[in-house]
Amino acid sequence: MYDLPVQNLIDEFGRLPGVGPKSAQRIAFYLLKLPEAESLRLAKAIIEAKERVGFCEQCWNISEEQICRLCSDIHRDNDSLCVVEEPRDVVALEKAGYRGRYHVLQGALNPMEGIGPEQLRIKELIVRLSNEEIQELIVCTNPNIEGEATAMYLARQLKPLGIKVTRIASGLPVGGDLEYADELTLERALEGRRELNA
Repeated sequence: MYDLPVQNLIDEFGRLPGVGPKSAQRIAFYLLKLPEAESLRLAKAIIEAKERVGFCEQCWNISEEQICRLCSDIHRDNDSLCVVEEPRDVVALEKAGYRGRYHVLQGALNPMEGIGPEQLRIKELIVRLSNEEIQELIVCTNPNIEGEATAMYLARQLKPLGIKVTRIASGLPVGGDLEYADELTLERALEGRRELNA
């Protein structure tokens, strides 16, 4: 329908999560109307982020360095480790006041989409737990089917290690995502966490 470069742009935006065909089209046409300097600034920001940002080799959060600033912070609580699905969840928990360590799984179990334990950073978590003196592992996966399945899987896998495994309390809507919760809701969920029994 459109010239090939325009259609390619629309198709690429349409591949982004949460962007449907109409939104992809609106974004593409918005960018085409921008002055060249502004569109080049956007393109440069994307390229720079892809070139400079990777994952922390310890917690798998996003980082420009091999070890992220949170893992490098000597003032953080070393007794607790909070397991989250995505890097954006770390930001939400930081805003809620959590000051322990993190481990980012890079997703949640979802057999329908071919995401099993092998696609997540669970092996790295188990190695990490055997090397660090963690007293409590707080499972902060999203309160949806995938997040609950991931939490139960982790509880079963980690039970032999003898580490206390807790789950954040309710207060977050079922089917919701951590990144959309306000700080007070997350703070209460952290305070009311409970032990997971496999």
